[in-house]
This record gives sequence, C-alpha cells and structure tokens, in this order.
Amino acid sequence: MAIVIWGASVGMMRSISESLGPVAAGAAVFTLSGLLAWRVVGVPSLRSLHPAYLWLAGAVFVVYEICFALSLGLAHDRAQALELGMLNYLWPSLTIVLAVLCRLQRGSPLLMPGVALSLFGAVLVMSNGHWSPTLLLHNVLANPLAYGMAAAAALLWACYSVLTRRYGNGKSAVPLFLLLAGLVLWMRYATSVQPPMTLSLSSMTQVLVQGCFSAASFSCWNFGIQRGNMTLLAAASYLTPVLSVLLGSIWLGVVPSAAFWQGVLLVCAGSLLCWWATRCVSRH
Repeated sequence: MAIVIWGASVGMMRSISESLGPVAAGAAVFTLSGLLAWRVVGVPSLRSLHPAYLWLAGAVFVVYEICFALSLGLAHDRAQALELGMLNYLWPSLTIVLAVLCRLQRGSPLLMPGVALSLFGAVLVMSNGHWSPTLLLHNVLANPLAYGMAAAAALLWACYSVLTRRYGNGKSAVPLFLLLAGLVLWMRYATSVQPPMTLSLSSMTQVLVQGCFSAASFSCWNFGIQRGNMTLLAAASYLTPVLSVLLGSIWLGVVPSAAFWQGVLLVCAGSLLCWWATRCVSRH
C-alpha cells in the first residue's frame, strides 16, 4: 500500500507547492497527516519507545520529510520535480546497502554493481540522457539546494528504515513524527519571507487527499519494515519510481523523454540486483 501511494505523492506535492508555496505545502500536508494518523493508529506511551527510535529515528524522519517536500517545491518547473523525485528514489538500493553494513542482512558481491546501476540511472535522468559530467554538473548547479535535498532525502529514508527495523520493537510513533515535521515547517513559514498562499477548493482538496495518503503510507511502511522481510520490501519499492513518473507525468502534464524512462528503468534494475545479491547469500 505504501509503495502504491508513494507513486502518486511526487506529482501531488508539486501541485500543492505551486498553490501554497514549498514550505506551507509541506507544513499543511504533514500537520493534517499527523492528526489523521494519530486519530486512526494512535501513539504508544513515549516511555515504551526505545530512545534510539524515538529521538534518532524521529529526527531522521522529520529531516527527511522536510528535505523531500522542499526539494519538490523548490524545483524550477514540473519536469525538474520529476527528476528530483527520481533522485529521492535511490533509497531502496541504499536501504539494502545499509542493512548489509549494519549486519541486518547478508549480501553478495552483486550488491555494489546493483548500487552502481541505480546511481547511473539517476545520473542519466539528471543529465537529460547525456553522460557528460559537465552537463550533469551544470544541471545540478542550476538548482543545487533542491538537488542536494533530494539526494539527502534518499539517504535519510534509508537510515530511517534501518533504524526503525533495529529499534522500533513493533511500535510506531509516525503520527508524532509527522506532526513535528509540520511544526518545524510552520515555524519556518512564520519566521521567513514566503510566497503568499493561494487558497482554493482545488488546493484544499489536494491537501486533504495528500494528507490521507501520507498518513496511510508512512504508517503502513513503518509496520511493514518492522515485521516483514526488509530487503524484499526495499527491492519491491522499485515499483515506486515507475509509478511516480507515470502518475506524476499524468497529473502534472509533463511528457518524460525516452532517456528519462531509460534512467528510471536502470534505477529499478539496480534495486532488483541489490535484492538478488541478498537473496543469493540467503540461499547458500
């Protein structure tokens, strides 16, 4: 469920950011999703949570949400928002690598080629199909903050998944984390110059839908990453980039190039190769 819902998140978050501004969009969505998640699943006693999960994983979650939301909102246009979404979706491969490094999963030598394939796919997306390092650097430097946040988000979500697996103990503080992310963004909105919010029935409806999406997807992922096969879940997330580009391009009215799709498929192939690297070891 989380994977399917995340597929629709990039396009809708970008659309909301165009109406409310990047900071207010994230603040509104995370506040609403946190309240909804709190109402539906509740929050366990803070004393029952492992300190590493509550404080460390919680901080990583909040920073991830801020980086992800702002990277999409700061994109120069809708086409670049899809690129940034793809960069964020390096996290499945990174999750498997971190799981192996933290000894939560064993891996074979196929792991590194899988990561390299995913990275090459992201490079292909960001360089518009050209492999020139100069062109890639030019594209990134045109909006370094957005690209930097998207890359940071990929690593942060991988870290959150590993920390939750190790220290979550079957409990979830996702509603609290979402509310904290919303609070930080509202504070940022109140203390800095931001573009005015354009409130309309369409934008408010999108905030409501995305708020429900976020509450459901993060709660489902938190449950799955603690109780399921971590590497299988991370590898299955290869569907997210494909769904994200497909649904995002339809929602935003952007037609991705052939090179863009090639990069998407390489990211997916890299994630699958990473999963296969752990599967081969498990068989032996």
